[in-house]
Amino acid sequence: MTSDPFKAALSITEDSVKAAAAHSKQAAALAAQVPGIRADTLLRPIRKVVVIGAGTMGGGIAMSLANIGISCTVTDATQEGLERGLKKVRDNYQSSVSRGRLDQPAMDQRVALISGSLDMAAVKDADLVIEAVFEDLALKQKLFLQIDALAKPGAILATNTSGLDVNAIGAVTKRPQDVVGAHFFSPAHVMKLLEVVRSDATAPDVIATLMDLGRRMGKTAVLSRVYPGFIGNALFRNYTREAHFVVEDGALPHEVDGALTKFGYAMGVLAVQDLAGNDVGYQTRKAALATRATDRRWNDLTMKLTDMGRRGQKDNKGWYLYAPGDRKPQRDPEFEQWLVQESARMGITRRPFSEEEILKRCLYGMVNEGAKLLELGIALRPSDIDTVYLTGYGFPAQHGGPMFLADRIGLANVLADIQRFHTEHGVWWTPAPLLEKLVREGKTFASLQAAD
Repeated sequence: MTSDPFKAALSITEDSVKAAAAHSKQAAALAAQVPGIRADTLLRPIRKVVVIGAGTMGGGIAMSLANIGISCTVTDATQEGLERGLKKVRDNYQSSVSRGRLDQPAMDQRVALISGSLDMAAVKDADLVIEAVFEDLALKQKLFLQIDALAKPGAILATNTSGLDVNAIGAVTKRPQDVVGAHFFSPAHVMKLLEVVRSDATAPDVIATLMDLGRRMGKTAVLSRVYPGFIGNALFRNYTREAHFVVEDGALPHEVDGALTKFGYAMGVLAVQDLAGNDVGYQTRKAALATRATDRRWNDLTMKLTDMGRRGQKDNKGWYLYAPGDRKPQRDPEFEQWLVQESARMGITRRPFSEEEILKRCLYGMVNEGAKLLELGIALRPSDIDTVYLTGYGFPAQHGGPMFLADRIGLANVLADIQRFHTEHGVWWTPAPLLEKLVREGKTFASLQAAD
């Protein structure tokens, strides 16, 4: 057994796998329990749902509802968009039939539960309205003004945002108590995580109803308070930012992703970005350039990649090269040389990185952010953060989640590295006060579960 606590914690043994599995099971069960909401809370009936937006998310949400026998109307602004979305739903079901995962009568039954409409007035009979348009706060607020005027009293109004302010969305309505965040993950009919986002005004029975609906759909529902990115994307920002900084500082893309896949991820973060598209969020990031803080380092590599026509697999090039029809990433010597030149242009002296340092930079940023979310009350418990990451972000199951892993490494060891990174890299690595407090008191993240 190694005396290095980091390496020891990452070593996989039969006992460590059993401990991680037991933690994951208990964490998922705890996530369903919301303090302050009684188990016998009367749920609002959900018989008919309207999903606004017939894109990939909207169609997947409609399928998740039809799969449990709930009637759903999908609306869209254009006939073309609506037809394309409904065709995608049918194609998804047909694929399941072709692979033997669903029989034809079951497909027909589910497809019959999903209808389409171009008329927003479709929401007037809905028990639940789920808005699933793209991430634009002004657009969502405009839609919620319309929904508020049309929906019946007592209808739940949910926004499928991945990180926008649910308070600001609910505030434009006359019923903020009925407004809630319902962050589904793509593809929504496959992914098992649902972040239920409670605004300052959301009524307890609305929360209880959404948590129960997630369970009925076969998902793990985790409650979050309003915060940029909620739980999952708040941590993910730290994960991706440090991966990009490490690339600027000297590691090559395959070295970063290699360390992450060796750790247990199915794909490295840069390959994931190539899959999703490096242009995702491009306009939002570009618009923020003029107002972002000047006291810290920023990374604009994904914007630069997009400007270079390297959006990822859709261009057959991004962080890596891709042969047509082949999703396997291949190193690109030309791009690697560009990275070397870009670092020089930025005044950065590149250096080699060990796998251990790459992992610590990527993982400890998540742990530190998780501690901040716990202190702010955004996440109810450390195990909820682990559940989000195990269920929605592909965190290696054998490591039990970022907060569980941090306890195994030892919080004093984690904090020591975070303090070193703070000295070396500045503001982003400011240690979370809760993490410092736990170390002073000789406690763990697990000790906070007892206070639940």
